[in-house]
Amino acid sequence: MNRTGRILVVDDDAAIRTVVGQALKRDGHRITTAASIAEAEVQLAANPPDVLISDVVLPDGNGLDLVDRVVRQHPGLPVIVLSAQNTLTTAVRATEVGAFDYLPKPFDLDALSRTVQSALARGSGGAVEPIDADDTALPLIGRSPAMQDVYRIIARVVSNDLTVLVSGESGTGKELVARAIHDLGPRRRSPFIALNMAAIPRELIEAELFGHERGAFTGAQARSAGRFEQAAGGTLFLDEIGDMPMEAQTRLLRVLQSGEFTTVGGARTIRADVRIVAATNRELSVLVANGQFREDLFYRLNVVPVMLPALRGRRQDIPLLARHFLDRAAEDGLPRKQLDPDAIAVLEAYDWPGNVRELENMMRRVAVLARDERIDADEIRVMLGGGLGGVMPSASALGDAGIDAAIRARIERLAIEEPAALDDGTLYDRIIAEVERPLIEALLARHGQNQLRAARALGINRNTLRKRLDILGIDP
Repeated sequence: MNRTGRILVVDDDAAIRTVVGQALKRDGHRITTAASIAEAEVQLAANPPDVLISDVVLPDGNGLDLVDRVVRQHPGLPVIVLSAQNTLTTAVRATEVGAFDYLPKPFDLDALSRTVQSALARGSGGAVEPIDADDTALPLIGRSPAMQDVYRIIARVVSNDLTVLVSGESGTGKELVARAIHDLGPRRRSPFIALNMAAIPRELIEAELFGHERGAFTGAQARSAGRFEQAAGGTLFLDEIGDMPMEAQTRLLRVLQSGEFTTVGGARTIRADVRIVAATNRELSVLVANGQFREDLFYRLNVVPVMLPALRGRRQDIPLLARHFLDRAAEDGLPRKQLDPDAIAVLEAYDWPGNVRELENMMRRVAVLARDERIDADEIRVMLGGGLGGVMPSASALGDAGIDAAIRARIERLAIEEPAALDDGTLYDRIIAEVERPLIEALLARHGQNQLRAARALGINRNTLRKRLDILGIDP
């Protein structure tokens, strides 16, 4: 049976007050409203409600300051925060001042109704230690519903030491989630140590994690502290946990169970004073079913699961992310660039298999290679074309932006994928070959595969053209 109560709705938008009030009245609640902090405080003093619902941006101040005072002056009064400032900072600050829950605008009225029911049943969450953070300092960016779910989970776990398992495709920002949990929590003044399981040889993983004593194995000339010791008091981020060898899984499980470990070759017990955040781009439940991952370790790690969406699943965040990466490139000394609306549309239409990491690299490429300050759709198409293929973009990908932009994009791609190619003396022949092939093929097609006319158009004789066809492997 649903509980009913007195609800005070504080929002300077009359439409929001009306819609929320009508929806909650249908649930049987008694509604009062206020358009400012001052009005709200008058009503709180006269007749405290059972639940307070407050916006963040109010005409006479910050709604979170009101929440802070309400939680302190009216212990047990649950406060639900609504905000159009849908950032990780807002979610965390709402939690730290003691809000019962946080709902980003636009919100679902059914979700609000359920939250009010939970608030009436359970009461206030209580304040936590405040942090000093701003949106520009935080690594996670996005205002999509999928990211709001991530923010709400982070906000609820930053003040405790529960183990977190972050899942998602490569490039979605799993380490950024781990860093946000660390930087916003009480362990932020201690080390954040990351270890990628896929990058460590199997035989060295235990020594990397727990350290080793002198003589513990061949080559161990001195005692070495492992990542658990290095992260003492802070956070240990175990990336690609699905690639951890089974024997190391067993030892990690013992540490999570007992909170203690010994170094490789050592006998002294050391207390593991760390928070564990693990990450994977693999489905651990499938690995468990296949006998490749310990089921008991999976449950120990999966206390608080966080699923990061792929960038193609939150396309509305792409413009915000793109502008952020261009701004950051400018702060790093690269030319400042701006995106035209049609360029943003091209970015939004692309599937981004490399996710946020690929978008960041793309924006840095734009900052370096684009000639003009304003970037149009054709330039973005060229950059994407040059970034995806192993050769020059096709004619359809070039559009009106010109072959010069395509060459610059191709060189930038080589600098990322094959940096040695820029210094081994083959670059000229390589680029000329990539330009020459589509040029000859296009002219042959234009002249009905007539080599004589194609050669005349190129300004070379037919024998030279035939040699180039043989070298390039073109069969007219």
